[in-house]
Amino acid sequence: MINFFVMDKVAQLLYDGEVVALFQGRSEAGARALGNRSLLFNPEIEGMNDYVNDIKGRERFRPVAASVLLDKAKEWFDMDCLDDSPYMLYAVDVIKKKIPAVTHVDGTCRIQTVTKKQNRLYYKLIEKFYNLSGIPMLGNTSFNLAGDPLVETLEDALDTIKRSRIKYLYLPEKGKLISE
Repeated sequence: MINFFVMDKVAQLLYDGEVVALFQGRSEAGARALGNRSLLFNPEIEGMNDYVNDIKGRERFRPVAASVLLDKAKEWFDMDCLDDSPYMLYAVDVIKKKIPAVTHVDGTCRIQTVTKKQNRLYYKLIEKFYNLSGIPMLGNTSFNLAGDPLVETLEDALDTIKRSRIKYLYLPEKGKLISE
């Protein structure tokens, strides 16, 4: 059962400019954060990418990505001949300039398209953020600090929160929001 009250609160925190760590489901393989082990943020806030990189302890030039609702992706990005991009493999041109925190210096953004079938709880969170902001995506980067492996377990997640400036850990499957 989804706890919509908690999900609404998380969407509001993101809208207000907070960074929220997301931990759910199975671990993700590879170098991309696909919505199970992610640091999420509002893509509309100028400088948010620098802030997230500072939190992670990595260089400011490191790119971040966007997780976007599939049915809205072509309104925001020039996907050319792509139908989708579920694994963050492509950087595409940004059409709408309202998302500076995920727009790279060359005007592109690495995107992940999200569907309900692919990741129901992550989709619902992005949808709730969209209802608040009019922006059908969240900024997204991997849930780990510089030099650390990706977060695998809940214990890893809690340890990362303790050792960082991340204030919030969201566990959507449990309907819980943990704050410092």
